[in-house]
Amino acid sequence: MIDSVRHERRADGIRLTRRGRVVLTVLVAMILVWGFWLTAKRGAGASSGPGDRPGAAGRGSGLGSVKVGRHDTLWGIASRHRPGADPRTTVQRIIDLNGLSGVIVQPGQELRLPTR
Repeated sequence: MIDSVRHERRADGIRLTRRGRVVLTVLVAMILVWGFWLTAKRGAGASSGPGDRPGAAGRGSGLGSVKVGRHDTLWGIASRHRPGADPRTTVQRIIDLNGLSGVIVQPGQELRLPTR
């Protein structure tokens, strides 16, 4: 009779409690966010060619460059660069040309300036 009893094995794998599922989900989400952050950070420094480097801006491309000073603002840089023009449009052109996310600049930062 022992031979006639079948022992079935189940391959259930790992059983997770609700807390375990939440922890696993949060861990996977954190890894994905970290990966996206690293990818975005690398992409922000990428250039499409030698003319995109700030140091190469003044060589034959018609663009100038400026190094941001300690108390410089985009408005001040735009006013000095194009004194007769509307600073708002010059600021926007500098933001677009340098791929800035806003008007905040840091001392020592190299900015490409639009042609006059």
